[in-house]
Amino acid sequence: MTAEEQIVFIVDDDERIREALSELLASHGVETATFASAGAYIDAGKPDVPACLVLDVELPDINGLDLQRQIAQGDHPPIVFITGHGDIPSSVRAIKHGALDFLTKPFSDDDVMAAIRAAIDQDRVRRADRAELSGLRQRYLSLTPRERDVLPLVVSGLMNKQAAAELGISEVTLQIHRRNVMQKMAAASLADLVRSAERLQIPVTHSRRGGGTDRE
Repeated sequence: MTAEEQIVFIVDDDERIREALSELLASHGVETATFASAGAYIDAGKPDVPACLVLDVELPDINGLDLQRQIAQGDHPPIVFITGHGDIPSSVRAIKHGALDFLTKPFSDDDVMAAIRAAIDQDRVRRADRAELSGLRQRYLSLTPRERDVLPLVVSGLMNKQAAAELGISEVTLQIHRRNVMQKMAAASLADLVRSAERLQIPVTHSRRGGGTDRE
């Protein structure tokens, strides 16, 4: 599979529902993988592409809501619940724990397709965000220990002179480290570097002291 592909996992013990959803999604060019139980879904290999999990509430081995709770801490696609026995407490619980939608059978083709498309779009955004964060972490790991000392001082807004004094190094040496940090972190500006530091949750314990304009 390529990054442009997508898949919908369908977990329902009713074969007719599995077949109907598979045919509907196939007509829209979406690949599916179907399972009659939660255990079968958990044990199956899953492609690394944007996805959606269409999950029945009542399953033979485990309640769909309990499955949602079990996989909540792992890497799983957005969930669209379907059920023939919908009730307000179940739907509230499902949405509260992150489900994208809760549809009661019989549902229309338009409703289920809209929910699935929204779920896949959400997963695509999540995957892109995760890939970006992974890239930032790799760039951060490429910094030397001294460059990692310099980074929080730079993003805190300290002048080069102040940051150099904090580390006990010359201002020229600080400028060299700062330039390396900018290059390795692929930051086009200080604002870019600040955003990267925030995403990496790098603690900033210093703040600009005194006036003046920082120098590169």
